[in-house]
Amino acid sequence: MSKEIAKKLLEIQAVTIKSPDDLFTWASGIKSPIYCDNRLTMSYPKVRELIAEGFEKIIKANYPEVEVIVGTATAGIPHAAWISQKMNLPMAYVRSSAKEHGKGNQIEGIVKSGQKVVVIEDLLSTGGSSMKAVKALQKIGAEVLGVVAIFTYGFPKVDDIFREAKIPYKTLTSYSVLLPMAIEMGYIKETQRELLEKWSKDPYIFIK
Repeated sequence: MSKEIAKKLLEIQAVTIKSPDDLFTWASGIKSPIYCDNRLTMSYPKVRELIAEGFEKIIKANYPEVEVIVGTATAGIPHAAWISQKMNLPMAYVRSSAKEHGKGNQIEGIVKSGQKVVVIEDLLSTGGSSMKAVKALQKIGAEVLGVVAIFTYGFPKVDDIFREAKIPYKTLTSYSVLLPMAIEMGYIKETQRELLEKWSKDPYIFIK
């Protein structure tokens, strides 16, 4: 399923890979050969259903005691909704910060102290947004069983952050799976592979 999802993300251009000569620039300043916008999956029913099935399998296999599915705002919200519907579980979502108006909520929906939750992300880049959601949930007394995302760039920093927080994470697919698929499908050349693999280990390689 990991390869199948990677292929679909490439086909619908939710993930785009460029050559090292033509890079994307992230807000952080990182020069990247890849751009991931999993919001596009919302427009493809068959792809989003495949993703929902993958999430459900991972959650049932690794976090069977889950009581609430929690999405991260904004791209994780629709996937959390589809998964919670499939699994007949309550759903909530977490903002990056509390609202400055109304009730000032950071968590929308009902999550009670002591409840076991799984956090749904569309993408793991540095892991920072995931940890904000985890900490917000832990602050109200929820037990975060794990974080599940569609895609990860595979940066070592992500492993470090989750290990330090003692929170496990799983992804449906990854850059390491998608890269050979992109070569096979003709998006990039085999001769560029080594440099593109180095980038996932050192995302600042193109600005040094």
